[in-house]
Amino acid sequence: MTRRALALAGVLVATVACSSDPEPRIVTSETIAPTESTEVFGEPEPAPDMTDGAGVDDAPEDPSDAVEAAPTTTLEPADGPCGPDGYGVPRGGTIDWEAWDTQIETAMVSAPIDYDDPSGEQLKIYVARRLADDPDHRIGSLLINPGGPGFGGSDFAFYADQIFDARLLQCFDIVGWDPRGTGFSEPYIDCIDDYDPYFAEIDITPDNDSERRDLVAKSQEFADRCIEENDAIALHVGTNNSARDIDLLREALGEDRTSYFGFSYGSELGATWATLFPSTVRAAVLDGASDPDADSLESSVQQLTGFETSLETFLDQCSADPGCAFHSEGRAAEEFDELMASLDADPVPTRPGRPQANLAVAINGVIQAMYSEGYWPRLARALASARSGDGSGLLELHDSYYQRYPDGTYGNELEAFQTISCADTDERRTVAEEDASVPVFREVAPRLVPDGSTGGYFCTFFPTAGDPRIDITGVGAGPIVVIGTTGDPATPLASTRAMADALEGGRLVVVEAEQHTGYGVNDCVVDLVSDYLVDRVVPDDDTECA
Repeated sequence: MTRRALALAGVLVATVACSSDPEPRIVTSETIAPTESTEVFGEPEPAPDMTDGAGVDDAPEDPSDAVEAAPTTTLEPADGPCGPDGYGVPRGGTIDWEAWDTQIETAMVSAPIDYDDPSGEQLKIYVARRLADDPDHRIGSLLINPGGPGFGGSDFAFYADQIFDARLLQCFDIVGWDPRGTGFSEPYIDCIDDYDPYFAEIDITPDNDSERRDLVAKSQEFADRCIEENDAIALHVGTNNSARDIDLLREALGEDRTSYFGFSYGSELGATWATLFPSTVRAAVLDGASDPDADSLESSVQQLTGFETSLETFLDQCSADPGCAFHSEGRAAEEFDELMASLDADPVPTRPGRPQANLAVAINGVIQAMYSEGYWPRLARALASARSGDGSGLLELHDSYYQRYPDGTYGNELEAFQTISCADTDERRTVAEEDASVPVFREVAPRLVPDGSTGGYFCTFFPTAGDPRIDITGVGAGPIVVIGTTGDPATPLASTRAMADALEGGRLVVVEAEQHTGYGVNDCVVDLVSDYLVDRVVPDDDTECA
């Protein structure tokens, strides 16, 4: 199996999607941070020659007290393009970097498989960093996680110029790493080689007990393979250990405090790190967050609600637009329902040697397209083609979700996703309990959970987690910016709001967009993030970027 897929899809799609809106309404900088009431959190980062102990212990205990906090040193804030912390601190640390080119370096960093046995067996974490454009005013490192779980983050260092604002590139070393079990880190999670038997060649609305038993057997086989093939690390790839790896990287980079930017699951990871190691947090941005306190049933309901709402929006827009390929004379919703029923009863061909487009393939393709409205024209064409007997467009969307390459190999992201997710919870729902949840799911997502569906058995057959993810509080970490979009299907705004509420210093920023994650949608959110990360200007809670 190919070890990884490019992790940029979500961010680059977001950029394409926002380009279709020629005149976004921007919240002005005065709205974000009025001159007379600007909140600047924390104290200036220590200059290279400081020896009076300022740094990790100077973060205010109560984020609301940050403005009034008395300086602990006589050090003046830096005066330059990179804000009060832009001293141009020399790079230090213990990492043995190798030059990739003139601006990017890579390395392997050792970490214990089991942090309860730090001198025991080690794994290797692949790290890449893009050096700051302005070393004379460099603040430090900005650690990036793209989400998942299961996706490597080193790509974000290689492609930082295409993702981040010029100020972030100027003032920070952009550091991306492949979390344990993913990407080029070693060992990496690898369960199966061919996804089709598990996710495409299945009947998700079984007609009899034999077909139901087949679905259950496939789920158990997948879980067994993941544990058997990855027995050295499977129980040690959870979010707590990845957060401990962040702290290990921070120390290896030679920094007392560091900055963090996480997307999607990267928000959960960043919040876990901020809870475990609050005194090491300089600043943190979490974009597209799940509800940290939801159990598996609640989380599934939240996500299904988000995806179903996005699907309804897509169908309504398509019905209203004669130029939509699936316009169907204004009956897109009704035609969609008829097409799904038809594909369940009589799948249509796709490409030679590949599965037919059945209901499983179709729904997976629809879910993939809901991540950003930039996919919606492609979905409309795929639905129209399937109605005419060609399911290849739906299969292509399905393949995109499962990270299938043109040569027929797959990335290991979805295998890592499930293994890591199940390492984070000790909840193990039985087959009967999973099946009993279907009516609850159908109530919020009748199109994505068709009549006759079974449970998902996602963690049913995985072993009990040895280190379930901690409760997230962020106590002592200071203000943390949490971004949510109004039309996010994967991490709906309500769940992102729950994350902001769970964090002691959470500040919610709402971006108007029909997509997953909000950074890059408009100038408002880009400038807000840069002002916070560079200048430590904290936005008001519930700031809106429309």
